[in-house]
Amino acid sequence: MVTNSDVVLREYLASNPSALEEWKESHKLKNDPRITPLGHFLRKSSVDELPQLFNVIRGHMSLVGPRPIVRDEIVRYGAYIEDYLRVRPGLTGLWQVSGRSDTSYQHRVVLDVRYVREWSLWRDIVIIFKTIPALLQSKGSY
Repeated sequence: MVTNSDVVLREYLASNPSALEEWKESHKLKNDPRITPLGHFLRKSSVDELPQLFNVIRGHMSLVGPRPIVRDEIVRYGAYIEDYLRVRPGLTGLWQVSGRSDTSYQHRVVLDVRYVREWSLWRDIVIIFKTIPALLQSKGSY
C-alpha cells in the first residue's frame, strides 16, 4: 500500500461518488488507489495471504474458517456477529471458494454464518480442495 493510505482513500472516495458507493457496499474497491503495482500483483495472485500461515501456526487463525474482518465491519454482521465470533477466522473459507469479492457483502455474511452453523471436518476438506482452483483462477481477487 502507498504511504498515508487512509488519507488517499478518504480523498479518493470524496471525489468519486461511484467508488464511495462501491466502498459502502463491499468495503472493497476494484481500483483501489492505495495499492501499489506490486501490491496489486500480490493480491491478484493471493501471495499476500501467505504470511497469514504464521497466524495459523500461532493459533490466531484457522486454516479454514470465516473470512477475517476488521472492527469497522462488525456492525455489518448485526445479530450474526455471535456466530462469527464462535470460531477463529480462516486463511480460506466458504466465501473464498464462493466468489470472493464478486459477491455482495450481505452474501459474505450469509456464507460466514452458514460455515459456522454447518461446520464439519468433511466440509473443511472440501473447501481446502476448492481453494486451489479458486487461487489459480484469481476470480474475484482484488
